Amino acid sequence: MSAATTRSRTPDRLCAEAVDIARAAAEEAAAPGVVGEHVETVVEGDRVVTHLFECKDFGYRGWRWAATVARASRAKYVTLDEVVLLPGPDALLAPEWVPWSERLRPGDLGPGDLLPTESDDLRLEPGYTGEDTPPPNSPVSDDMAELVEAEDVEITAGPVGTLPVAPTRGSIAAVAEELGLRRERVLSRYGLHVAADRWEDSFGAKTPMAQAAPATCVSCGFLAKIGGSLGQAFGVCANEFSPADGRVVSLSYGCGGHSEAAVMPKAPRPAPPVIDETVVDTFPLRVEPDAGSVGAVASGNGDDDLGHS
Repeated sequence: MSAATTRSRTPDRLCAEAVDIARAAAEEAAAPGVVGEHVETVVEGDRVVTHLFECKDFGYRGWRWAATVARASRAKYVTLDEVVLLPGPDALLAPEWVPWSERLRPGDLGPGDLLPTESDDLRLEPGYTGEDTPPPNSPVSDDMAELVEAEDVEITAGPVGTLPVAPTRGSIAAVAEELGLRRERVLSRYGLHVAADRWEDSFGAKTPMAQAAPATCVSCGFLAKIGGSLGQAFGVCANEFSPADGRVVSLSYGCGGHSEAAVMPKAPRPAPPVIDETVVDTFPLRVEPDAGSVGAVASGNGDDDLGHS
């Protein structure tokens, strides 16, 4: 251990005894009655000492008022360097600062908020920028410049998104717009995988709702298909009674609102009545000779006609 190191750990006598000077400076910087008892003396260097005082402010429990004093070489008087409020070993501290881009969570974006994306965002990759040289067989290639000029067609330079006006017909930007390639950046493979994992965790086959579902979304009539490569594994739910209504769901997801899970039966139709009580049956008072199994009877009085003896 060097002599300089040994000398720096030994507090200067005059600086260590300047407790009153340090307290007066701390009370001047703080509110009245906030500076408490002297807690500790810390050696900062040669003839540099920091006096720590207890902070009685209820909002800063565990903090300390630190007043640093120093003395010049061969000087007989101690001078004040600075007074600050520092946290103690048991002080309540705020969490470590995190950049806003890392604090942002899904759902934090509100109306009117703008969320910029980094130029090197891994979720995106360059799409059509308009800066690439068109292939030789392109209708606006350099070999066909004369034909382009003859037809009054312009070749637009620069990114498509920075164009002040809509591209004219026949330009590279116009062709890209017709082909759906007007975006300067598109989802990268990493961006596709991150989105697919996030959707699978929210509305996928491993969720409790899907585990208890009678069938999957791939056979549901309320599933609206989406295009692109993600359409092979995901769709949009269009059932207003489903918990995933308007959400991107996995084709292996399912819920109790499946269109074919429980078809409502038709209302039963009652069987026709055996006896129709609404119709009056007419019976003859006299038996016809050829009616039934009763044969012809000689006519006599009225009783004989009715079958009486």
